[in-house]
Amino acid sequence: MEKCVDSLLKGGERVEIIIINDGSKDRTGEIADAYVAKYPSIVRVVHQENGGHGEGINQGLIHATGKYFKVVDSDDVMSEDFPAFLDKLEECDRNGGIDLMVTNYFYVHTDGIGDRSICYKSVLPTGRIFGWNDTKRFRIHQMLTIHSCTFRTQLMRETAVEPLPKHVFYEDNLMICRVLHAVEKMYYMNIDLYRYWIGRPDQSVQEEVMKKRYTHQLLVTERCFKTCRLDEIKSPMLKKYLKHEFFVMFGISILYARLNKSDEADATLDDMWQGCIDYDAKWGKHFRYRTPLALICLPGKFGRNFGVFIYRLANKIVRFN
Repeated sequence: MEKCVDSLLKGGERVEIIIINDGSKDRTGEIADAYVAKYPSIVRVVHQENGGHGEGINQGLIHATGKYFKVVDSDDVMSEDFPAFLDKLEECDRNGGIDLMVTNYFYVHTDGIGDRSICYKSVLPTGRIFGWNDTKRFRIHQMLTIHSCTFRTQLMRETAVEPLPKHVFYEDNLMICRVLHAVEKMYYMNIDLYRYWIGRPDQSVQEEVMKKRYTHQLLVTERCFKTCRLDEIKSPMLKKYLKHEFFVMFGISILYARLNKSDEADATLDDMWQGCIDYDAKWGKHFRYRTPLALICLPGKFGRNFGVFIYRLANKIVRFN
């Protein structure tokens, strides 16, 4: 956490750092209070009972006073480009403001193998404020995540119809999905701003953790799908992006359930699909039956094994944990 906060302090007085001590049993609270004492005009701390990552975001949004809002996990850091990022945000604000700033993020694996940048220069214009119809088709790995997104704070509040769920993992996807349909003005900086560390044993994206918490991913995916109705989206390119986002999230949910290799997991997966189809029959059935997702949703032992095979293959190529 100290490395994380120190990287944010490079923004000086332009940054408000809100540390959420989410019921930690270690020295987190003590360290956070020390930062407040040393940087009282920049750092604030919220001490709360454990509510999970989503409740941390909820409280950050409640207490934030800045115009723009970014979530930074305590085991990640901002790059040396952070001051330049703030310069550009201020420039955009002088030109009328934006709803979303997109930056690249960089996977840093603890073993040093597979480090890479998730870059958006092939799909987003640079050097100007733009809208959804100025974007191109996103590739499979180019999802907008908390690592790449900085939103206008008020827009996040306006679209947060209810708090993010407590004690649920992977809810950051829901944070993103419920804002995107309201985003109109964007800016993209082609910099690797966020350094995303992968490889800690208890991390939510580690395979053993994913197997145990597959229900969390299924719950979040269903809620993401229900944040909008695709046929009501006016911008063709925003609709294409949301279809891309939902396709990837459905795929991740299926693979998480398949890793569990149980009848209970298959039943929970079926419940997710039914919930989505009940909400929007046209697009729920589209994703379930008319995309390659149908192949990893095959029933029985063969379907489970095939899903696990696809997961192993994808992870070997992309190395997401």
